[in-house]
Amino acid sequence: MMAVPPLDREATSEVSSSDTFGMALRHVPIEELEQAFAGRPYPEWLQMYLAIAKELPLGPETGWFGPGQSSFGWDWLADFCQADPTAGITRGNFPGPVLWFDLLDRNRDGRITAEDLDWSPGAWWVQTAAVIQRLFRRMDQNSDGRLTREEWIGFFDTATQGAGHALACDLRDQWLSGFSGGYLAGDAPSRDMLVQSLFTGELGSRFEGPRVGDPAPDFVLRTPDGGREIALVEVLGPQPVVLVFGNMTCGPFRSMYPEIDRMASRFSDRARFLGVYVREAHPTDGWCMLSNECVGVSTRQPKTDEERRATASRFCDLLQPTLPWLVDDLQDSTGHAYSAMPARLYVIDAAGQITYKSGRGPFGFKPGELEQSLIMTLLAE
Repeated sequence: MMAVPPLDREATSEVSSSDTFGMALRHVPIEELEQAFAGRPYPEWLQMYLAIAKELPLGPETGWFGPGQSSFGWDWLADFCQADPTAGITRGNFPGPVLWFDLLDRNRDGRITAEDLDWSPGAWWVQTAAVIQRLFRRMDQNSDGRLTREEWIGFFDTATQGAGHALACDLRDQWLSGFSGGYLAGDAPSRDMLVQSLFTGELGSRFEGPRVGDPAPDFVLRTPDGGREIALVEVLGPQPVVLVFGNMTCGPFRSMYPEIDRMASRFSDRARFLGVYVREAHPTDGWCMLSNECVGVSTRQPKTDEERRATASRFCDLLQPTLPWLVDDLQDSTGHAYSAMPARLYVIDAAGQITYKSGRGPFGFKPGELEQSLIMTLLAE
């Protein structure tokens, strides 16, 4: 049987600068890899590598882009509310605040059902929301995740060419001009670039991170200005903690992040929110994206802790986050411990155990799913 290169902490401690593991795999035929792991579950790094090698289109159901994990779900919630699962949950038999009910009632029809908690890629709501997110990004000219009145009017004026009103076809043509079901122009990677990004950690950490029910790995990191050091253990308990991982060059993360800030405001008295800045997903010296250059967020991959903190400060200047952010070290210790690159979300309960782990970003980065899991974590206290 073929000898598969080992994947362990010691062998990949220099993941940011070494591509030895990836170079070794490139000389192994796909069939031999699949045979070597026959009869046992593929590790996530292998799922991703095979998807790239077979040139499958990357999406929420290919490679390692699996669903999120939660300690809770529809069955748990229906039982907790002592409701008939077939009839749904009404405000009358929901034991929490009205706001929490409304956030669980995703389609706002006055009744929580299993469909409201379905975050699978095939769910109609999830698919439609993904389309809206992409259209939003076309209108958000400076890519800060906030559509201003000026940007909205500018889009309208361009689409209508001064007519004073818009037809459906005007909006369609403006939204879809230069658009495709795949990458934006100048953003698509080669297969070699995807392999390189996989084994440098820019596409995502090769480690799988903790599972739901596991204790949250501790870390000690500094703020972007370097002036303060915070350990996770300092913020754990008596409230749940929400961890948000991301970086400036991940466009989908930038567009969705402000929703996390709004969420943090809603739950400011019930949960702690903390951001961790991780390795760049699309640096100019890696999988560079033209769309990043167009909005002025391009940067090379930081080579020192100081450079990474400086890039994190640029991120803070652009997105103006309200929750505190910390910066991972250059060895990506926390990013690997949580399998958090390029973006990921976690909920940790008051006992320090993980109750929610999102799928890998960008496809698994779903703030709405996070919020529902946070609510159920609070209900279970």
